[in-house]
Amino acid sequence: MHRPRYQREPFGRSTRGEVESFCWAITLEGNMTEKKQKMMDANPFDDFYGLTRTTSGMPKNEFPAAEENPRVIYAAIHDELMLDGNSRQNLATFCQTWAEPEVHKLMNECIDKNMVDKDEYPQTAEIEARCVRMLADLWNSPATGDNAVGTSTTGSSEAAMLGGMGMKRRWEAKRKAEGKSIDKPNMISGPVQICWHKFTRYWDIEHREIPMEDGRLLMTPEEVLKRCDENTIGVVPTLGVTFTGQFEPVKAVSDALDKFQKETGIDIPIHVDGASGGFLAPFCAPKLEWDFRLPRVKSINSSGHKFGLSPLGVGWALWREPQDLPEDLVFWVNYLGGNMRDIALNFSRPGGQVVCQYYNFLRLGREGYTKIHSNCYKTAQFLAAEIEKLGPFEIIYNGAADGGIPALCWKLKDGVDPGFSLFDFADRLCARGWQVPAYSLPANCENQAIQRILVRHGVSRDLASLLLEDMKTALVYLEKHPLQKSLTSEEASGFHH
Repeated sequence: MHRPRYQREPFGRSTRGEVESFCWAITLEGNMTEKKQKMMDANPFDDFYGLTRTTSGMPKNEFPAAEENPRVIYAAIHDELMLDGNSRQNLATFCQTWAEPEVHKLMNECIDKNMVDKDEYPQTAEIEARCVRMLADLWNSPATGDNAVGTSTTGSSEAAMLGGMGMKRRWEAKRKAEGKSIDKPNMISGPVQICWHKFTRYWDIEHREIPMEDGRLLMTPEEVLKRCDENTIGVVPTLGVTFTGQFEPVKAVSDALDKFQKETGIDIPIHVDGASGGFLAPFCAPKLEWDFRLPRVKSINSSGHKFGLSPLGVGWALWREPQDLPEDLVFWVNYLGGNMRDIALNFSRPGGQVVCQYYNFLRLGREGYTKIHSNCYKTAQFLAAEIEKLGPFEIIYNGAADGGIPALCWKLKDGVDPGFSLFDFADRLCARGWQVPAYSLPANCENQAIQRILVRHGVSRDLASLLLEDMKTALVYLEKHPLQKSLTSEEASGFHH
C-alpha cells in the first residue's frame, strides 16, 4: 500500500486528508501523540492559550528532542520572565533599567558584532577607542588623544581586576629590580564589593580590608597608614561604597601616602574603584579631587551600565599614562593596518554596549549627564527628608552630591522598638513590587541592619512619591498587625552584595 506523503507548509492550514495520512504515518513510527498534538497546533490563528502545547508545560531538565513553533516558545519564555518583577521598581540595583528607543535600535543593529574581533569590526573598535579618549579627558588624564590608555570590559568588576593586575605587576617589577622577594603582596581597601575579594583570592594577594566600626563606615587615611608596608601593591578607595553609597576620601588618602613616602621611601599607588562615582563626580561634584588630577592615582575603573547610562554589559579601565600599564598585560592586535592594544580578560563579547556608550556620550555630553544625575540627587535628597519624617528611621546618608552617589540609606533609630525590623519593612514593600533592600553591614558591624535606595535614571519624583505612599501604608499595616517574630536577614529577601 502506498503511504501518502505529508508535506506541511510552515504555519499553514492542513487538509483533512493530509491530517489522516499524517496520523496514519506517525502511528507506524510509534510517536502519534506528540506529532498529532503538533498537527492540532498548526493553525496560525489559534490563540496561544488555546494551543494543546500550553497544557503540557515546557522542558525543564532534559534537552528537547523536537523543534517547536517560535511563537509558542517566545510566549512561554515571555510569561516566565514576568516573575522577575518590574525592574523599574528595583531600587536595589545600581544598573540601568531605562533606555531611550535609539539605544534599543543600536543594540539590535550590533547583535552580531564581536567587540574582541577588532580587525573584523574595525569601526566598532574605533568607537571603543574614541570612548577611551573621551574618558581620559573626563577623568583629567595627562595622556590625551591617541596617548590615552584604557579598554572597555564586560563591567566594572573586570575593569577592577585589570587595574589590580596592573598594580601587582608594577610592584613585582619594582621588587625584582631591587632584588627583593615578591612572595607576600598585600592590598588595602575599605569595605568593598565582592569583586575585590575575588581579585585578591584569585591572584594570591593578602587583602587588608579596613573593617567598619561604630561611627566609621568608610576608609580613612589613618586606617590606611596602619596597614601599609613595602609589600603593599596599592590602596583602593571606592567612589561610592556599595553598602552606603558614600565616597571614600581619595585625596585625603593620597595626601597621607605622599607623607608616608617622604618618611619611609615607600611609594604606594592608588587605584580608584569608580564603579558608580566615576560617572557622577565629574558632572555633579567637579571640584572633588579623586581622579588623575592626583599624581598618585594610576588607574581607575568604572561601570558604563551604572551611571554611565548604558545597557548592561560594559565597564571601563583607564591608566594614567602608558607607562602605568605594564607591557606584559598588553596583547597587540591588527587594526586598520596598524596595531591596537588588547587588554581585557574576556574574549568574545558583544559590541552593542560600547556603541551605546558612545551614543550616550554624543547624545548627552557634559550638559545632559549633569542634568540627569542632578535630578537623581534631588530625588534622593527628597526621599531622605521624607523618610526621616516617617518616625522610626535615622538617615545615615542623604544623597549629597559631594558625599556620594544619588542614593540614601537609613537604620532604625537607636533605643526605639517599632515592633518590626527593616527586613519586615522591606518584605511589606515587596508586596507592592518595590525592591528596597535591607541587609546587615559587614565586619565589624554585622549587628547593624540598614536599608538603601538607589535613585537611577528613570526614578522620577512622581515614582518616588508613590513609593513614599506605599511606605506609609506599610507602616500602618505593621502597626495594625503586630508581628510575633521578625524576619531575619536569612529569611528575608536574600539580598547580598
